[in-house]
Amino acid sequence: MITNTELEIKGNQFPSNIISYDKNIDTFQFYTANGVTLKVTILRDSVIRFRYSTTGIFDKDFSYGITKYANSGYDILEIEETDKEYLITTEKLICSIKKENAKVSIFDAKDKSLINQDEIGFHWEESYQHGGNIVKMSKVSRKGESYYGLGDKPTHLNLKGKRFQNWVTDSYAYGKDSDPIYKAIPFFTGLHEGKSYGIFFDNTFRTYFDFAHERKDVMSFWAQGGEMNYYFMYGPEMSKVIANYTDLTGKPHQMPPLWSLGFQQCKWSYYPESKVKEITSKFRELQIPCDAIYLDIDYMEGFRCFTWNKEYFPDPKRMVKELSDDGFKTVAIIDPGIKIDMEYSVFKEGLENDYFCKRADGPYMKGKVWPGQCYFPDYTNPEVREWWSGLFKELIEDIGVKGVWNDMNEPAVMEVPNKTFPDDVRHDYEGNPCSHRKAHNIYGMQMARATYHGLKKFAFPKRPFVITRAAYSGTQRYCCTWTGDNVASWEHLWIANVQAQRMSMSGYSFVGSDIGGFAEQPDGELFARWIQLGIFHPFCRVHSSGDHGDQEPWTFGDEVTGIVRKFIELRYQLLPYLYTAFWKYYNDGTPILNSLVMYDQSDIQTHFRTDEFIFGDKILVCPILEPNSKGRRMYIPRGDWYNMWDDELISGGKELWVNSDIDTMPIFIKSGAIIPKYPVQQYVEEKNIKEVTLDVYYKLGAEKSYLFDDAHDGFDYTKGKYSYRTFKLKGKEEELIVQQHKSGRYSAGYEKFKIKLHALPFIMSKIEIDNEEIELDLVKGNDDNTLIIDKDFNELHISGQKIV
Repeated sequence: MITNTELEIKGNQFPSNIISYDKNIDTFQFYTANGVTLKVTILRDSVIRFRYSTTGIFDKDFSYGITKYANSGYDILEIEETDKEYLITTEKLICSIKKENAKVSIFDAKDKSLINQDEIGFHWEESYQHGGNIVKMSKVSRKGESYYGLGDKPTHLNLKGKRFQNWVTDSYAYGKDSDPIYKAIPFFTGLHEGKSYGIFFDNTFRTYFDFAHERKDVMSFWAQGGEMNYYFMYGPEMSKVIANYTDLTGKPHQMPPLWSLGFQQCKWSYYPESKVKEITSKFRELQIPCDAIYLDIDYMEGFRCFTWNKEYFPDPKRMVKELSDDGFKTVAIIDPGIKIDMEYSVFKEGLENDYFCKRADGPYMKGKVWPGQCYFPDYTNPEVREWWSGLFKELIEDIGVKGVWNDMNEPAVMEVPNKTFPDDVRHDYEGNPCSHRKAHNIYGMQMARATYHGLKKFAFPKRPFVITRAAYSGTQRYCCTWTGDNVASWEHLWIANVQAQRMSMSGYSFVGSDIGGFAEQPDGELFARWIQLGIFHPFCRVHSSGDHGDQEPWTFGDEVTGIVRKFIELRYQLLPYLYTAFWKYYNDGTPILNSLVMYDQSDIQTHFRTDEFIFGDKILVCPILEPNSKGRRMYIPRGDWYNMWDDELISGGKELWVNSDIDTMPIFIKSGAIIPKYPVQQYVEEKNIKEVTLDVYYKLGAEKSYLFDDAHDGFDYTKGKYSYRTFKLKGKEEELIVQQHKSGRYSAGYEKFKIKLHALPFIMSKIEIDNEEIELDLVKGNDDNTLIIDKDFNELHISGQKIV
């Protein structure tokens, strides 16, 4: 029997023996007898780039995926030549390149253990249809090796044994294992024997990944064109691999405005103005916190972007102001399709300046979207992006809209077999003209980039807020994202959980799903369970199709409304904790959501878990994913964890049953954690907060926690005007010590900390603050385990008599 691989390999060509090499600072070039050149660049001690040319000449070195702000530099760089190989050594890695065939193996420099090695390695096949090459790489997949990443794939977190492609696709009502869908993130993490590495295949053509699907001892990746160009990064901790990748492709350009972490309500479509006001008024009447209301395509005149339907919205500036006065930020949709209409100024400007995409023989790319027949801007042209960003002046600066939602930017085209542009459409690609085959996967990213710069310009001094549906690696620099047009089903609740975790481990943490499902209609139980999950996703928005009924928090009866309110209030209480997690993501590339395998990769039990995850670094969450559940079995990772609802202490490293009726879900707090909380607000900045609660969970031992704060909007934090507090907790049998270290030049608006002590093993009898004994009654709160103290303490020392 002939396998697909054998058929593929038949027409392949391979590098021959290396005949020479040269070095230029951090880059080595190896030349083979049949003209192949391998270029190896050391970016960091733990990050190496590999490029292959079949002609000895490399294309212009340009990438939308790599940020100019990526860190570089190394401590050690040496090369050694032996009879059989070249050895490039950094402080963390040893890269072996075989003279016989240019195959690469990479070892841990510390213990010399093998991390990753080529199987066939680089090979290629000429593309007779399009020209250029189909470029391929195969590597050995070792027994027990696991793989994670690739963005939004709606499948099991562990990719071992599966095969995928990356081709950004409008995937309405996609299902489990659907492929491809909305994102193209060609980055994965491998894990073997407790050591983790990552590979980013920076190629924007249609790419493929086979994780030991066809041959159980081989993983491979290949592309329909372009260059074999990939980055290898080493941890050995998975969190460091992802931080390295996020540093390479870009951390977010700014912190999000705090309001964008609040609850948001969206539907296709809220119109006219009276309907919008009816929805927002109901939120306030029922005391359900909400920060944003969305306007879908029906706010426009004939679906023309940057216009308003004056029958539905006669005075948008007034309406947006009135919504703002009630705490609601207005977010409006903008699509890429520009209606062909000579009376429409945006179309006319684009046409007169030749800003629209063209077919190979010169005519404009024309396709049907919501407005009818449209032309599409070429966002890969910097001049077009500058024009596009300028179109937001009226919407943002004049009318006061606070956020923009880019949809249909795969790009999606209706009533054509492939749902998108034909392959022959041409793009500028930053002065490197190419076909749509190369530009397709980054089209949505570049639209989001142009939108981001428009909002940054016209929302200033406030922070821009942009959402995109389509994305390539690096899009996290500009905006948040959601997982597209899902379905109101229990299967999709599971998918939403997996997708958010996978996106986070793919460098894109600001993510969420359409809570409740976009297509079809959830029942009350499913909606409640989805809200319970959704409040732990960085982007938290209900969104539904107008075709299937209402999907507001009060739609499903009083019981569900009460549950939804309870969990949205919990979201608002946890905003300082989430904002602090964002600060770490913004600074260090640290994921906001951590799958259990990221949390404890040395525990083999975590390698195939999908449901449980760590929110931030201290809160363990496990959604209920089946109807009629009174609880579920879940895995508690190693360590000690407190049940958030009753403070029961559980030792992890095992699976157990957790009771969880409809009004609760399994939530656990890591022992030793200090969780900052705000009082419940109906919207961000509704209250002038004078007191922040610190939930302090006792631990016999030490633990660190953190609290970031700033003005919650604007850019003063980039000038050092922020507050960053490090709390060091140390617990003993009859005492608890909390030390605080403060940095930054911002004086947070609150004045006091309300210290809520959980599970103290002793009866509190003595309090010292900064080495001064304080009378207990002076700082005691409304119960025996609550203290109210000045926010700027340096050390809190609590002692007492052990409870027998």
